[in-house]
Amino acid sequence: MLFGGLGIFAVAAVAGREEIGRAWWLIPGVDKPRKEGELDHAGASWTSASPANWRKADRPDDYRVDRIVVHVTQGGFESSVDAFKNPWHKASAHYIVRGDGHVEQMVRELDVAFHSGNRSMNERSVGIEHVGFVDRPQDFTDAMYAASARLAADVCRRYGIPADRTHILGHSEVPGADHTDPGRHWDWNRYIGLVRAALEAPAPS
Repeated sequence: MLFGGLGIFAVAAVAGREEIGRAWWLIPGVDKPRKEGELDHAGASWTSASPANWRKADRPDDYRVDRIVVHVTQGGFESSVDAFKNPWHKASAHYIVRGDGHVEQMVRELDVAFHSGNRSMNERSVGIEHVGFVDRPQDFTDAMYAASARLAADVCRRYGIPADRTHILGHSEVPGADHTDPGRHWDWNRYIGLVRAALEAPAPS
């Protein structure tokens, strides 16, 4: 009985090791080193969102990252950047992708951006905004799809996220969401196909 009981405790200890490790990264004062303006995606530019619009974290060591949430800004590029810089906006995303394929990073992937309206989803996901309006299919350009797919593939590669519709979802599909983006004009089959193709290509150096 003694050895059997010890075996049970040993199994429990192994099973809980990952969660114990995550708890370590949640202790105040335990932080990964970081540099202001450091990028997670090669080719992106950096503008810092207001600290009021995201929460400092140490992902993926404290929170697993296993989702990508696709958004549409319902506005222009400059106004979206300004909104995320505004502390009263209370929202941000990790990235904004413009119609010409430009990618702006505004929150480090280490940290939790307030983008989905769902705390748990925010903690486990990377948010990608796309400049445009849900009722304007012309806003979703070839350059936008291609740049966003390369970005999403990069995120999937880093965290081992499957490139499918379970793990890459729209803002409207987040539990409790009251948003409609990316809307009916967003071509999911095309997008997932491009993400998968980008994943099969050699990783950027």
